[in-house]
Amino acid sequence: MYRRFALKKIANNALLIGAAGLFVAGCSPRAPKFQGVDVTGADYARDLPLTDQNGRPRSLKDFAGKVVVVFFGYTQCPDVCPTTLGELAEVKRSLGADGDRVQGVFVTVDPERDTPEVLKAYLANFDPSFIALRGTPEQLAAVAKDFKIYFKRVEGSTPTSYTMDHSAGSYVYDTQGRLRVYHRYGSGVQALAADVRALLGQAG
Repeated sequence: MYRRFALKKIANNALLIGAAGLFVAGCSPRAPKFQGVDVTGADYARDLPLTDQNGRPRSLKDFAGKVVVVFFGYTQCPDVCPTTLGELAEVKRSLGADGDRVQGVFVTVDPERDTPEVLKAYLANFDPSFIALRGTPEQLAAVAKDFKIYFKRVEGSTPTSYTMDHSAGSYVYDTQGRLRVYHRYGSGVQALAADVRALLGQAG
């Protein structure tokens, strides 16, 4: 009799524990399933201590409360860079009012030719709210190392006609300034927009 009572009590406790587990699981925010590569918790790409096109020192902390999309390139890039920036501008437009909570950041790997004036004119072709960052060769090398970015100058027929080989992916940060997603070049507008929406809708 006692054994039967004890077994019944254990079974009831198990049901209570199981129900509590379901309740906790149901109340916990579900992590978004990203279209890009989920890099949540990565210990690289931590900051961008560079200067913007207006001469102002910048940091990722400046964009708190916004989803930040960072791309490395250069203004004389014939295809990858304008395509990526054009897609990001389209993502912002597609979000309507929420587009104001998205910050595009373009880091030049060619500061020799990409002067502040050149960068201002270039970004005006895509979105006036986009920020361009540049630095000394030493600063750029340090940031590129932290972001695992590859870039290399490829000499042309004249001293100023060189091109730049460079990594072509985008880094996406949540509104708390944490790196969350990496988008390979060619992922497309829909995939990036879906991930930006997910991060905008996710509570801290």
